[in-house]
Parts: sequence; C-alpha cells; structure tokens
Amino acid sequence: QVQLEESGGGSVQTGGSLELSCVANRYTYRSYCMGWFRQAPGSEREGIVGVDSDGTIEYAHFAEGRFTISENSARSTITLHMNNLKPEDTGTYYCVAGSCPLDLSGEYPPNYWGQGTQVTVSP
Repeated sequence: QVQLEESGGGSVQTGGSLELSCVANRYTYRSYCMGWFRQAPGSEREGIVGVDSDGTIEYAHFAEGRFTISENSARSTITLHMNNLKPEDTGTYYCVAGSCPLDLSGEYPPNYWGQGTQVTVSP
C-alpha cells in the first residue's frame, strides 16, 4: 500500500525559504519514483522535480536554481528545499510517487499523491 505524508510549508515573504518533507513507507520508496508537484489557485497541476530510479534528478525550468531536492533513503524521505520564493510559487504542494521516470509535464500524472501542503508567499 502506498503511503505518502507531507510536512512543512507555511507562509513566507518574497525571497524567503521553506522546506517540505515527504515520508513514504518502505514499499512506496522502493517501488516508485518520487517527486513534487504543485497547483496554484485556478491553475493546472505542474511538476516541480522528479527523482528517477538511477538517482537522476529532473527539475522543471521554473525550479532550477531555486529549488533543490534531497533524499534520506534510510528514512524513505525526500525533502524539497525552496529558496528565493516568489508570490507565483503560492499553491498546494504535493509529494508524488509513480512509475519511473516521473512525467513533470503532467501529461501522464503520477499514480499516487499525498494530501498536499500549502505554501503561501506574500509580496
């Protein structure tokens, strides 16, 4: 059974930083590729970052240079480090798991989604 539990998020001002963590159960962590998506109010969901089975990391263009993902395999955890946040980064952020590699375009959405955590960036 797939389990994804997110934590972190919150409210920051422009230029601030936040960290989002996602703890998966062992089955999920070993069986699927993991990453992060987000959805801004009134917008479609979009992929942020995905980690392939060989450890290759793919970032969406908007995330490059500002967002970084790290893994703790011993704890089946991935963490999204977000810096220099902008108001357009506001939205609900989802930890995802799915077939490898994850499709960040959204055409083939990941199979499994966490409950989501809110990120709000004020001007």
